Amino acid sequence: MIPASEALERLRDGNSRFLSGHSNIDESLSAMKRVQLVDGQSPFAIILACSDSRVPVELVFDQGLGDLFVIRVAGNIVAPSQVSSVEFAAAQLGTRLVVVLGHSNCSAVEATLKELQREQAHRSPNLRAIVDRIRPAVEPLLDKNDDIPLNDAVVANVRHSVDRLRHGSQLLEDLIAANKLTIVGAEYSIKSGKVEFLGSP
Repeated sequence: MIPASEALERLRDGNSRFLSGHSNIDESLSAMKRVQLVDGQSPFAIILACSDSRVPVELVFDQGLGDLFVIRVAGNIVAPSQVSSVEFAAAQLGTRLVVVLGHSNCSAVEATLKELQREQAHRSPNLRAIVDRIRPAVEPLLDKNDDIPLNDAVVANVRHSVDRLRHGSQLLEDLIAANKLTIVGAEYSIKSGKVEFLGSP
């Protein structure tokens, strides 16, 4: 499996191709590629992304069949099923890079802000579960300012999910300590199509 640094460069290069309109994805969707993947997979990156239909992960990174292990959930939250999916890809498939991918104009983050500001309430306990996982990321921002920009909340939520993955699983912690796994955050701009990788807070 390729190192995390090389995997990150592949994602950066793929997003650059996506932005320029010079995609290579057709080559990665061939019948020959499908045949090569019949007996197994070795994705070079794990992407925990929001389910938003405007963020097609493989297209955004210009990757094809077998390249990415994609986990999608509203608000790119980290719950037990997401953690176990990351554990599976990291431990069983040997993938060295995890990217938590948030995006601009995230409806799940916006709904959380509105609920915390008492502008709306969710009646469904299932929807409430998503809000409750985003809440710890954005509540500290509201303590400082009642009217925070949505993008600040999106970035805070990405960083929170990264932290949950880094410190919410002994298996992942052990892989990180052994330099066998890197977890980073990123934000996709729906307007521009560009992915910005986030540095340290």
